[in-house]
Amino acid sequence: QVQLVESGGGLVQPGDSLRLSCAASGRAFRTYNLGWFRQAPGKARDFVAGISWSGGRTYYAESVKGRFTISRDNTKNTVYLQMNSLKPEDTAVYYCAADIDGLGPSGRYDYWGQGTQVTVSS
Repeated sequence: QVQLVESGGGLVQPGDSLRLSCAASGRAFRTYNLGWFRQAPGKARDFVAGISWSGGRTYYAESVKGRFTISRDNTKNTVYLQMNSLKPEDTAVYYCAADIDGLGPSGRYDYWGQGTQVTVSS
């Protein structure tokens, strides 16, 4: 099992940057593929970015390609989401999730964090 705790959310202006972190407990962290998802009010939860257990493969939603970067540090049991050029439509609760087998948007993601709010507004 793995437990996930997100941090780094906040209120920023359009065009600003923000880096989200997701710290995991459990020695098996490095064996999990990880993903970031987001859910805006009244909308379904959407895939944002994913990264393989080794960090060698990454996946992004079209809406964030070129602006967001997912990375992980297995020595710190942490996955990051660097978000640049933020837009108001990026406003959502952001969740990290872990999947032992699946990867990217089609993963099952058995473990989820509690989420962190990101608000982009002028």
